[in-house]
Amino acid sequence: MNFNPKMLQIYLVGGTQDTHHDSYEFLAKVEEAMQGGITAFQYREKDSSTMTADAQLVMARRLVEMGNRYSIPVLIDDDVQMALRVGADGVHVGQDDEKIEQVIKEAADKLIIGYSCNTAAEVEKANQLSAIDYLGCGPVFETTSKVDADPVLGLTKLKELNKLSTHPLVAIGGLSLENIPEVLKTGVAGLSMISLVLNSKNITETIEKIKTLVK
Repeated sequence: MNFNPKMLQIYLVGGTQDTHHDSYEFLAKVEEAMQGGITAFQYREKDSSTMTADAQLVMARRLVEMGNRYSIPVLIDDDVQMALRVGADGVHVGQDDEKIEQVIKEAADKLIIGYSCNTAAEVEKANQLSAIDYLGCGPVFETTSKVDADPVLGLTKLKELNKLSTHPLVAIGGLSLENIPEVLKTGVAGLSMISLVLNSKNITETIEKIKTLVK
């Protein structure tokens, strides 16, 4: 699947650690989100995940199959080889993950490449790498979804990074229905979220509300 910035509009990120380590709950929630209208999904097993490598591979395959069924691009967090092996649409890497130059070498022309950048220096470096498709910036606000999250950016910094970047930006971290309108005013291409969707008591309704905000 070729990259289109519209894929970033409602970009869900998650792993089983976000659904009480319950694989069935996780799959059910991701499927409801895909049915509801998310525009991309990133599979991210991190922090307190209890899944084995083999179990993660099986899960990734199921998510890619689900994405194909609903025509939703599925990206894998920080694992180019897994992404290629399961036929995912892309890979997302952070500053502390595999070196971006190596990721580009392995994934260019095969996968959508997303890269986390939270400082002007990081964005300027990314600007020199045309193989990158988009940048993830955050946390914009305080977040409980990532225990090792970087310092909060805030809206002013997010707007500055978006203006500096030659790649489309997706904002992540602490997004809510209340603050999304202000985030969108910064000019970012999309919104990335974890708990806003996966902790929702009515995922379909929550996504419908997000869709009305991003139009």
